[in-house]
Order: sequence, then C-alpha cells, then structure tokens
Amino acid sequence: MTTAPDARTSLSVVICAYTLDRWDDLCAAVDSVRGQYRPPEELLLVVDHCPELARRAERQWPGVRVVRNEQRRGLSGARNTGVRAARGDVVAFLDDDAAAAPDWSSRLLAGYRDPEVLGVGGLVRPRWETGRPGWFPGEFDWVVGCSYHGLPERPAAIRNFTGANMSFRRAETVSAGGFRLDLGRIGTRPVGCEETEFCLRLAARHPEAVLRYEPAAVVHHHVPPGRATWAYFRARCYAEGRSKAVVARHTGPRPALASERRYLRHTLPSAVLRSLRRADLRSAGALCAGTGITLLGYTVGRAALLLPRPARSQR
Repeated sequence: MTTAPDARTSLSVVICAYTLDRWDDLCAAVDSVRGQYRPPEELLLVVDHCPELARRAERQWPGVRVVRNEQRRGLSGARNTGVRAARGDVVAFLDDDAAAAPDWSSRLLAGYRDPEVLGVGGLVRPRWETGRPGWFPGEFDWVVGCSYHGLPERPAAIRNFTGANMSFRRAETVSAGGFRLDLGRIGTRPVGCEETEFCLRLAARHPEAVLRYEPAAVVHHHVPPGRATWAYFRARCYAEGRSKAVVARHTGPRPALASERRYLRHTLPSAVLRSLRRADLRSAGALCAGTGITLLGYTVGRAALLLPRPARSQR
C-alpha cells in the first residue's frame, strides 16, 4: 500500500521525442500517461527538431501540449525545454519508448509528501521485443536504459535515477540550470549520464535533500531487436565509460564514481560467481567483457579530456 499523494502537488509529465520511426511506441507512452489513476495536470510532448513529428502529434493529440525543442538538438536540450514550459510543481520524465503503469504518477507523487525529497525515480523494466538474449545479464540492463540487478528492492535514497522514469521538483530543477548540453543522447548515439551529473549537482546544491528511489513506480521500456545484440552492448558500454569520464570531470571522481565502485566490488563479482556456479559461461563472459569495455571507455575518455580544447559554454 502506498502513501497517498499530496493533492496540492501538481504534476507535469514530459515526453521527449525526435523521430517518426518510434511513432507506435510514442502512442503507447502518451496513452499510458493519459490513463493514469491520478492524471497529471498537463502532458507535454517535446519534439526535438523534427517538424513533421510535431505536426503529426498536434493532429493526433489536441489535448497534449506539443513543444519544439528551443535548445541545441539532443535529449538534454529537449528536457530543459520541457522543464521551462511546464507549469507543475513536479516534472516527471517518461521516455518516448516506455509505457507507465497506471499507478505510476501517484507512486511518484507520494514521495513528495516529505519536503526534503527533491526527486523521485522508479523502476524501469525491459520489454524485450524478441526476448532477452540468453547471454544478457540483468546486472547490465542499464545498457538498454533499464533498472539493473543490484539496485535497492525497497524505497531508498539513491545517487541518481534512470532517465526513462524520473521526476524532480520543477523550481529546484530550473534553479540548478537543468541538464548539461554536452551530455545526453543525440538521435540514436548511445551516450548519456546527463541524469547522473544533474542528480549529483542537485545534491551538491542541497546536501540535506533526498533523491528517493521508489521501485513501485514502474514503467516498461521497449527494447527493440537492434539493442539485443552484442554490437549494441559493446557500443553502449564503451559510451557509458566515456560519459562517466565527462561526469567525473565536472563533479569530481569521488561522487561521480561512488555507485560504480560498489557495483564493481560487490554486484558484478557476485553475478559472475552465480553464472559460473550455473555453468553459464556466456553470461559470465558478458559480465567480464562489459566491465572491461566500460573501463576502457572511461580510460580513453579521461585521456581525451587531458587534451587542450577550445573553451565552450555548457549551455
């Protein structure tokens, strides 16, 4: 049983989209928000520099606020545009290829009854279009934008959220400056960690604040066949390492890698041992390879950041 949300807390839901190729997924995402037991005060669809998608969405959903990304192309700019356009006390983000459970919004809002909570994020379950590959370990579900084995199974304070299912108090998000434009996905390029950097920055500004993980707030994330391949796994692990190097540069390596150290010391070794006990050599190999590739990406990213580069504004 969940604590009832505060009826005085208004909610804006932001979905960011960039292509017509994911139209069916986008329709499912919009329908899931409109079907919430506790409907949000507004639903904003931020279209990332795709005029044809914006026009089609306006025709399809007259009651949805369709907003054009007013910043640089990419997910971070689209999210910032959504935050600035939103009117709610809380802004929740849902990916355009994810569908929220009917009680999602109420589960998120219940966390904000505590005034020290600045953000609430939930569980992201993979919905494999062609089934989970036998070699793909749950500890690496972050590769496909989902919650991974090793996260808390009960409500708990957490360092950062998974981008497909997160929410923040809007005023604090605006005050903190939103998401960095030098991080975040652009089109299909598998880079990220803008959520990690933003959560770390928010926590640094408000040391007493809480970012709450609520696993009962569930969304189902579509995983197409192209993401169930070794090639995607390899590319995403490498990009994660490169992105973490950028985050560490902005926030310092200690806060940027605190969760990763626990993951490397406890979660992954335990997973490898379980795989070996089951004689599941494919999963054990994927765990070891994914770890090595991610560390390689981080090392290359750190080295690249040491090279001189022209000064560039983050926004």
